[in-house]
Amino acid sequence: MAEALREEPNEALAIVFTSEQESETLVVQGLLESAGIEVLATNFDAPQDVLPGVGGIALRVRQDQADEAKAILDEYRSKGLSDAEAGVDV
Repeated sequence: MAEALREEPNEALAIVFTSEQESETLVVQGLLESAGIEVLATNFDAPQDVLPGVGGIALRVRQDQADEAKAILDEYRSKGLSDAEAGVDV
């Protein structure tokens, strides 16, 4: 798996995806990393004793890769899963 994105102090990061489902986030993160885009996953969990069930994960990429990442996600959403990804025998 690609190395975790190292945030530089003056480097802008853009959120390209958010979800409350960790499994969904891992799939999207893998998709972006396989395209050569470094991804930083950030949890935004709320204290469960105050707001139970509230939280999620945001995927951030470098600002200069944000448009490419969004295009990849848009294409993936429009095409859906391939037969291989869906586990269908061809």
